[in-house]
Amino acid sequence: MSTNYKIGITKSFPCNYLPEQEERLLIAVDDVLHDRDHYGWLMQQGFRRSGNDIYRPHCIACQACKSLRVLVNDFIPSKSQKRLLKRNQQFTVLISNEVKASYYPLYESYINTIHHDGSMFPASEEQFKSFTQNNITPQCYIEIWHKEALISVAVTDDIPDALSAVYTFYDPNYKKDGLGVYSILKQIDIASQQKRQFLYLGYQIEECSKMNYKNRYTPHQILVENQWQTVNK
Repeated sequence: MSTNYKIGITKSFPCNYLPEQEERLLIAVDDVLHDRDHYGWLMQQGFRRSGNDIYRPHCIACQACKSLRVLVNDFIPSKSQKRLLKRNQQFTVLISNEVKASYYPLYESYINTIHHDGSMFPASEEQFKSFTQNNITPQCYIEIWHKEALISVAVTDDIPDALSAVYTFYDPNYKKDGLGVYSILKQIDIASQQKRQFLYLGYQIEECSKMNYKNRYTPHQILVENQWQTVNK
């Protein structure tokens, strides 16, 4: 694949994750990069998308954001993850290839209850569409049901040889059931069933409490100085 593409760079702005740090991004602005195959290649280089924007951290004095992907075929759940899977056996997992009308009320309840003190509050239709719609790559929606109730949706990108976790939202009444972790475990399972090599989880940021959970799924790889390094535990 050719590497002669147009890449932009943003000005520095306050970091969303680390206080007193400044953030800067590389942006894949070339239209030819905005398809499934090119996006899969860009993810191998540490890029990720938000809506139809494909970006990668490129900060001057900080390397805290590290792209992380789970090695699907070698994954072994931890003891706590096994307990969660056993505890949640009453739930049913389904896969949809389209956004359903029931998704937004669930998303709105999640944001306005779980994240009422965050930057995404209050929930909006436009914000919701940025997660669930894009012109770059197909998506699937991993639904978790409790009897007749939809309780969680994991928005997942479909890229060559991998799935990529985009965003998960769930019924706040089920917070104690660990649906965020459960959804990742099910994404790994589905990726394995579909013969995918990786599940991309985004950026692991050790110094940020909201972004330092992704290394609990092992073995995984992190991108360090443009080289993928395997971590077994």
